[in-house]
Amino acid sequence: MITNLSEGNSIANKFIAELRDVTIQKDRMRFRKNMKRLGEILAYEISKTFSFEEKDVETPLGIAKVNLPMEHVVLATILRAGLPMHEGMLEIFDTASNAFISAFRQHHKDGTFDINFGYISCPRIEGTTLILSDPMIASGASITKSLEHLLEHGEPAVVHVAALIASVEGIDTVKRLYPKAKIWVGAIDEELTAKSYIVPGLGDAGDLAYGTKLQE
Repeated sequence: MITNLSEGNSIANKFIAELRDVTIQKDRMRFRKNMKRLGEILAYEISKTFSFEEKDVETPLGIAKVNLPMEHVVLATILRAGLPMHEGMLEIFDTASNAFISAFRQHHKDGTFDINFGYISCPRIEGTTLILSDPMIASGASITKSLEHLLEHGEPAVVHVAALIASVEGIDTVKRLYPKAKIWVGAIDEELTAKSYIVPGLGDAGDLAYGTKLQE
């Protein structure tokens, strides 16, 4: 299952447009805010797939019957770029458990790269609803390698993958390796460069959110 917010018209289009806009990108605070907003929107959309159970809620004047979600949610994100989006999702799933993964590209002289992991903090995820978020699904390597490491901590009942921008190739990679995962994206771009950058994309989300890093 793939849900692409850009296939319909909503306020999400405005936030995606501002993330892409090279002029608006100069405002780091606004860039992070838009990532957070889209994290909230994607979390809301994901919540529609949950199982619900009717509960009685006592009000000052009586009893209201309300359908409440039953899932135990684990929110996972890839540092550092995923933090604002993760924060937005945590605003919606405010009782969720959390997992954090440090993953980065190690580039080689021939233009190829490997995904290296330096850190993972994860609760048990057996039987939970796992939501892995990352701003970009480019080649799909970071997402699929992160899922590989997360699944060492248990088998979730369902896996959701959420991103702001994805490439067609990246989505195909996730679908091939994790066919049961539900994919949620703000927009899908056709082109992926030889160095695995999405075009038109939005650039380096981590650098735009937090500033450029030293290149090793």
